[in-house]
Formats: sequence, C-alpha cells, structure tokens
Amino acid sequence: MPPGTVSVTDQQGRVVGTALWSPDSEISLRMVSRRAGEVLDAAWWHERIATAVARRDGLLDTNTNACRLVHGEGDGLPSLVVDRFDRWLVVQLLSAGIEAHRESIVAALTGLVRPEGILARNDASVRTREGLSRSVEVIAGSVPDAVEVREHGVRYIAAPHTGQKTGAFLDQREARVLAASVARGRALDVFSYHGSFALHLARRATTVTAVDASGVAIARAVENAALNGLTNITGVEADAFDFLRAEEGRGARYETIVLDPPAFAKNRASITGALRGYKDINLRAMRLLAPGGTLYTASCSYHVGKADFLLMLQDAAADSGRRMILRAVTGQPSDHPEVITIPETGYLKGALLEAGD
Repeated sequence: MPPGTVSVTDQQGRVVGTALWSPDSEISLRMVSRRAGEVLDAAWWHERIATAVARRDGLLDTNTNACRLVHGEGDGLPSLVVDRFDRWLVVQLLSAGIEAHRESIVAALTGLVRPEGILARNDASVRTREGLSRSVEVIAGSVPDAVEVREHGVRYIAAPHTGQKTGAFLDQREARVLAASVARGRALDVFSYHGSFALHLARRATTVTAVDASGVAIARAVENAALNGLTNITGVEADAFDFLRAEEGRGARYETIVLDPPAFAKNRASITGALRGYKDINLRAMRLLAPGGTLYTASCSYHVGKADFLLMLQDAAADSGRRMILRAVTGQPSDHPEVITIPETGYLKGALLEAGD
C-alpha cells in the first residue's frame, strides 16, 4: 500500500480512527483522527490547519513577525511543521504519510495565510528513514535568502534556505526576553548561533561574548549586532567545551551566562552521554558566575526529560560548590504547543539560576 491515509482497527476489527501511513518508517502509523471513516480531503486539511493558525491569534503583533504556525503532533498534524517569517512560510513534511498530502496542505496554507512564498525545507535526515528524498525547494511563489525578523525590539536575519531547522530558532523567543530581563555586567552567550540571545542581552549587559563553533554563524551574529546598532558584542569562534574549560582555568567571571546547546541526545542510547555533556557545560558555567550572577540554561533533547534535566542541574550545582538558586523553570512558547500525553512534543526545557554566593 502506498503512503497516505488508512483506517485503523482494533483487534475486534472495529474502526478506531484514521492515520497517516508511512510503510518504510519506524513509525508506520500517525493518528490524526479518532473518528471512524474520516476522509482527509482538501476541506479536512483546510479546517485542521485553520484551527492551528487561529491558535496563534494575537501572537503576530508589534512584538514579533515570526512564529510557528503548525507544530506537528502539538496541533494534531503529526510530522508537519510550518514556520512563518514575516510574509513567507517555511514548511517541513517529515513523513511519507504527510508528503502524500502536500498539495492539500499547500492549498490550505495559501488560502489561509496568503504568503508571498512557501519554501519546503525537506532536508531533514528523518526523511531518508521515511523512504523520501531530501531537498530544499520553493513550492509556491518566491522566498528570499534572508528575512528580517522582529522580536521584542530586536532585529535579526533568518536564513530560510540555508539556516538550521527552518532558518532560525523561534522556540526560545520568550526565554531570550527572560534572560535579558536579568542581564548585567559581563555576559556570555555560548552556542550562540546567529546571536539571538546575545542581541537581547546586549541591551542591558555591559559587554557580551558570543561563542559558537561555526565561523559562519558568528559572522552572522556580528552582522545582526550591527543591524541593531549594538557595539558591545564580540564574536568568538570556538568549541564550547574548550572555551568554558579555558575560561574556568584563567579564573574568568561573568555576571550573566546563557547556555543554549543543540540536542546532545539524538536517541535513547545517547541519554547517558548527553547528560554528562550537559553537566559538564553547566558545572563550568556555574563556576564562572560572579556572586549574584544569573545563568539561563536549556536543553532541546526530548529524550532528556524535564525531571532528568533538573536533576542534572542539581548535581552540577552540588559539584560546583556554589549555592545556586532556581529562579524559574521554562518550557516552550505558546506557538509550540505541548500535548501532555505525548512527551515528545515537550522537547524544550530551561532554567534560570542565580548564584547565591
């Protein structure tokens, strides 16, 4: 049977719902409806996507012109991601089942959002496991190489065609505001990528050092600083682990630190190693904090749960010899909804900590 839509039955042969079908995938069925005989025609896709878009009402206002419009299972549309960057959309069709409905999805997005263009970032490795080709292609209108994003008074350039994920990380939008609200003195933004945290920190901190292993990413961070008229950001191309170790060795101190690493745990087998990595960077960051300094730290590994993340921070704090005060625990913004019965939808977790001594 080719990829698409199938009815799902229980052991007694009773229809229990409708699912997307991916014959070559480790996840062959993705439920989209509990109704028997549901037909996933153009009208169905229009209605389901309209509900997701309406869930973001009021988000796109004077504070930002970019957000996630469809968050996969969180919006009842498994393996579909849609991000809006100003007047353009970037989509990811991450399963063979969803790919079979591409035409209806594009039609619904065009009618509901009326974007100037839609880009398919179908270069994710998961598509290979779905038996699908990987590509980046414009599937409607035209999409520029760079889009200026506004976010709570900060501007930065998103790169839809070549940037990580869909061109920028929208899921830390509110966390960047939180971290900036307590920023002061010397600030350090590790795993900075294009400098999104650094830009927010720089409006309150005296100086900001933005660290990333990618020279290309650091160059974009410097460009973003100039776009905002900020002259107190310095970009450093370096391995984060090596940089933190060297800074600790020379007795450096920072009043504000942000750690926003990529996912260290790509699968369940890598959880133990990932937790060691998270503990290492957090332990060193805690030792680098000046008395009263703040650390915002995060993990986007959905294989590492919130409880494990907080326990790791507890262990790191104990080993650091510092009295670390938990100021806030953060999750995903409202445009990245988490379904409480689907733990994988709650991949992002963070904590704001203060050095109490």
